Amino acid sequence: MFTISTPVTIDLGEKEEEKHEKKEKKPKKNVYYGLKTKKGFARKGTGLNTTLELFNYLKTPVTPDPYVRDIYYYDFERKQIRKTRNYDPKDGVLLHGPYTKKVGDEVVEEGIFYKGTKHGRWTRYDKNDILLDKEKYYKGWPKESLVSFYDNERTKIKEIIPVEYGKKEGYYFFFFPNGTIAVSGEYEYDNKVGKWSWFYENRRGRKQREIQYRTDPFDDKFKPYILREWNSKGQQIYDYVKDKKVPQ
Repeated sequence: MFTISTPVTIDLGEKEEEKHEKKEKKPKKNVYYGLKTKKGFARKGTGLNTTLELFNYLKTPVTPDPYVRDIYYYDFERKQIRKTRNYDPKDGVLLHGPYTKKVGDEVVEEGIFYKGTKHGRWTRYDKNDILLDKEKYYKGWPKESLVSFYDNERTKIKEIIPVEYGKKEGYYFFFFPNGTIAVSGEYEYDNKVGKWSWFYENRRGRKQREIQYRTDPFDDKFKPYILREWNSKGQQIYDYVKDKKVPQ
C-alpha cells in the first residue's frame, strides 16, 4: 500500500476556480457551480455607517460537508448571516455564490461561498480601500490545510490537518483505510481543544475512547484526561464522571 508520509497542501482550489471562470464565459443567471441560487441582502445601521451584505443562497436545500467547521447561512427570522458548526435547514438557507460586504459606499469584504462554506479567494479592505487581509479556501478548508493519502491516486484520504495563518485551526480528522473516521477533534491556535474521539475500525463508528483537552487554547496548565472508554463490544469500561478520578 502506498502512503504519502508527508502531507501535501490542498491545491484543488485553483482547478475549481479555473472551471468556474470557464463557465462564466456563458453565464447562467444566478447559477454557481451548477447549482441554482437566489439573490439576497442584509442591511443594518443608517447613513454612512450602513452595512450592506449582498449574497446568493441555494434554492434547494443540500447537506454541507460534515467535516468543515464553519458553515454560513442566512437566517430569515433574524435577517442576518450567521455562522454555525451544526447546521439545521430549519435555521435558514446556505450561502452559495458571490458575497460582498459594504460599509457606506466602500467594499470591505469580498468572496464566494460553496454550499455554505468559504471558497476561493477572500479579501478584506478598510474604509480607505487598503487591503487588510487575503485568504484562500477550498470548500471550507483554509488553503494551507494539509492532507495525506493512503494511495498514489490520492483518492483515499488518510489525514486532514486544518491550518490557517501557519497554525492548526479547525477540525482534525484521521481516517482508516476503509474511509471511516479513526480520530476526530478540534484545534484552536495550534492547541487541541475540547473533546477528542477515537474509534474502532470496522465497528460502524463505535467509539473506543474520549479524551478531554483544554477548553481555553491558552490554558497551558490544563492536563488532558480520559473521559470515557469502551471495549470492542461497545460496553463502557470507564467513565470519568462516575469514577471521580483520572485513570492512571
